Amino acid sequence: MTEASRPETTRLGYVGLGNIGGPMAVRLAESSPLTVFDVSPEPVAKLVEAGATAADSLADLATASDLVSLCVRDDAQVVEVVTGLLGHLAAGSTIVVHSTISPETAAAQAARCAERDIALLDAPISGGAAGAQQGRLAIMVGGDRAAYEAVKAALAPAGDMIVHAGPAAGDGTKMKLARNLLHFISFAATTEAARLAEAAGIDIAKLGRVVRHTDAITGGAGAIMLRDSTAPIEPDDFWFSVFTHVRDLGEKDLGLALNLADQLGVDLPMGRVARTDLAAGLGVPHTPLPTPAEGAS
Repeated sequence: MTEASRPETTRLGYVGLGNIGGPMAVRLAESSPLTVFDVSPEPVAKLVEAGATAADSLADLATASDLVSLCVRDDAQVVEVVTGLLGHLAAGSTIVVHSTISPETAAAQAARCAERDIALLDAPISGGAAGAQQGRLAIMVGGDRAAYEAVKAALAPAGDMIVHAGPAAGDGTKMKLARNLLHFISFAATTEAARLAEAAGIDIAKLGRVVRHTDAITGGAGAIMLRDSTAPIEPDDFWFSVFTHVRDLGEKDLGLALNLADQLGVDLPMGRVARTDLAAGLGVPHTPLPTPAEGAS
């Protein structure tokens, strides 16, 4: 859509008003005209109370919208909704998919939309229902840079961190999957820490309070995501001393935790992998001792 033809106020549409989509839509309705659609009447009624307009069908929503956000359950529902919108959206419109789907599905739907001069961006979200209610979601957008720039302001009420993950539809999902890989591996590691603490007679609820307190200060696992590469760090690089310190401290503490686990008979498989792989993963592997030359005594 050219600047000359774009309405002064972008007309927003929202499909899928569940635990995250509903609060997101409420935030959007506070700043822009919003039309909503959901198969359940209750969340639609709540959005109408918040100032939105209810659509009777996807086709009606499409004709009333320049930018349509989707937050539905899975790939199949995304395809179904996109199919229902195509043919009714005007050329130059944009679809933004907030659902976490496969990158391949995002790319395929973007190709379908491009045939009708409609941009499709995949824009999965992180922050959960609480982040949606507070307007503090992270929104990771994959697709055409110009289309990304065009939707940022409209999406801003729902997310205080909107990033362009890459130039292809599906790149937002790839970033989300990497983020959630960390999230759920961390959860699995949390269960190991709880087992160790419990076996040692420590109150794991209090341990949880300590973890949440210190992670709020240090940033948790994300605190080491400071570089733009996973390659080994050269000794003259600024980050070498920083990550060497992290490595040495981590190996020491992991070693102590594993010794305690051995004494208590607690199996910590993820802890053992971390102790083995931490240095190389940080980019500061231990330099092996030189191999003695043949014939040296």
